[in-house]
Amino acid sequence: MKVDRPHAPPGAAPIEELEAFLAGHPEIVAFDIVLTDAHGIGRGKIVRRHELAAIYKSGRHLPGSILALDVTGADVEETGLVWADGDADRRAWPIPGTLVPMPWTSPPRGQVLLALYELDGSPMPVDPRHALAAQDALLRAADLAPVAAFELEFYLFDRERGPDGRPQPARLPVTGERPVASQVYRVEELDRLEPFVDAVYRAAAAQGLPLETLISEYGLGQYELTLHHRAEALRAADDIVMLKRLVRGVAARHGMLASYMAKPLQDAAGSGMHIHASLADDEGRNLFADAAEPVEGDRTAPLLRHAVGGLLATMQESMLVFAPHLNSWRRFAAASYAPIAPTWGTNNRSVAVRLPAGSGASRHLEQRAAGVDANPYLVGAAVLAGIRRGVAGRIDPGPHVTGNGYAAPASEALPMDWRGAIETAAGSDFLAEALGPRMRDVFVALKRAEYRRFMAEVTEQDYRLYLETV
Repeated sequence: MKVDRPHAPPGAAPIEELEAFLAGHPEIVAFDIVLTDAHGIGRGKIVRRHELAAIYKSGRHLPGSILALDVTGADVEETGLVWADGDADRRAWPIPGTLVPMPWTSPPRGQVLLALYELDGSPMPVDPRHALAAQDALLRAADLAPVAAFELEFYLFDRERGPDGRPQPARLPVTGERPVASQVYRVEELDRLEPFVDAVYRAAAAQGLPLETLISEYGLGQYELTLHHRAEALRAADDIVMLKRLVRGVAARHGMLASYMAKPLQDAAGSGMHIHASLADDEGRNLFADAAEPVEGDRTAPLLRHAVGGLLATMQESMLVFAPHLNSWRRFAAASYAPIAPTWGTNNRSVAVRLPAGSGASRHLEQRAAGVDANPYLVGAAVLAGIRRGVAGRIDPGPHVTGNGYAAPASEALPMDWRGAIETAAGSDFLAEALGPRMRDVFVALKRAEYRRFMAEVTEQDYRLYLETV
């Protein structure tokens, strides 16, 4: 029987999806309903099983101020979404394909991601997912379909701090030992994580996430998980949002803390959230594939070069999206596997935009600036908007870097710090185009509030440097 849903926007999940899920999962007693805010933090509620049908039929009222919170959960009045707006409700709707079980919970719970809409059914402009949807639609209108995948780098720490008060690597479940040295690509570390790894892969399979390779990364206790690419950029961003929740939930139940700080340890590698992207035609053919005939010895497709050019030209204005917190900026340093300038190259991890090695038919770009602490919807929106600008303007990226990209001169400098990135974003026409003017303004207001909160705190470092010195 067809259910009448007069308020449902076109992007809402069909009620048939819910009916099939409930029939297949009689054991699930409650559901996490999750809206992703500008910081990438999941906010929402846990509802009982019988409440979910009404959410699929009529949506769920949530205050717009849920998207006006800083990282501590405090209201930011400057967003215009708190008292200036009367703390007014909007309507949240389930996102297709995100209703999944959470196998690590007991009693069993499920999860569904939400998107926020105005009461008239139009997209709520401060929901980050709508920013990515808008950029995806603009490219598709030009017969260019974005294909994307995100990588997840993270640290596994013990729940207890070390003797120095700092995070320490989690003990490996099989042996109980604590790693004492970074062993990049060492397989034994992964083997000794087996109960955790097995639980992650089982949960990913239950949630339909195309999880692939697990890597022991450069930092002590640092790992990377990769996802297979999706033919829909929105779905790729949903994947990484779901995977971050999954890894954190499984880690907690194994006595570990999964950290998505960009730079949790001073002397270890930071954690990125690289996005791999290409464009396809309406038949799914890769438009970034190498040209059949080289031009001056180069087979790089002109469309790919222009896309890279657009990303480099807009990187300066996009850095607040890629590095949204103070800690984000500790990740950028020479020889750190994080970029320090808008550069590009082939098979080179010292640049900001990399063309990975591989077959010419599967050629794509990898944007390496974003930290794992960034919001994937906003990162995706900025990257697609940069690609779109490069393609539309036929922007030439200039010569590619060979060898050490950290030593290569850059034509344009990136903002030097968090405050500089905030002010650059505040005046950026590109970011207003990429995120939407309202989303840009609210994002800047949130980051300014976060900056003020941080700068007002007197830290242990203040005491160490200045208490008896100056």
